[in-house]
Amino acid sequence: MSREALEVRRMQEEDLDAAAAIEQALFSKPWSRESLAGAIKMQGNLYLSAFWDGQLAGYCGMWRSFEEGNITNVAVAEPFRRRGIAVGMLTRLMEMAGKEGVSRFFLEVRAGNQPALRLYEGLGFSSIGMRKNFYECPAEDAVIMEKTLLQF
Repeated sequence: MSREALEVRRMQEEDLDAAAAIEQALFSKPWSRESLAGAIKMQGNLYLSAFWDGQLAGYCGMWRSFEEGNITNVAVAEPFRRRGIAVGMLTRLMEMAGKEGVSRFFLEVRAGNQPALRLYEGLGFSSIGMRKNFYECPAEDAVIMEKTLLQF
C-alpha cells in the first residue's frame, strides 16, 4: 500500500453522498444517507472516511459506550479492495478511539464472509460468540468478535 495514496480522516458532511453510494452498492440492508449523517453527528461516535488518491474509497464507524466501541460499519468500494484500505481505516479508528479512552472493540460479521473474518483476525480480533439469524437478505448468522487494547 502506498502511504501517499491513502488518507484517513474523520467523516465530514461532504463525504456522505459518496459513502451512501458505497453503502447502497455493497449491502443488502444499507444505511441511508440520513442514517450516516445522524451517526457522524452523535456525540461519542467516531466515523472515518478513507480516500485513495483523493477519491472516497471506503469508510468505517463506531458507536461508543463508556470504554467500549461497537464497530458498526466497515466498507471499501469494490475498485479499491485489496489495497490495505480496511486495515488502514480500522487501525486509525482504534488508535483515535483508544486515545479517547476506548479499550474494547466489538463487531458483528456475517459468518460466511471469510475475507472479513480474516481481516479482523489479522487485526487481533477474536470470535467470542454467534448471533443466530442476525442478518437478513439473505438470512445468516453473525460472528461476534472482540479486541481489547493493551493498557500501559
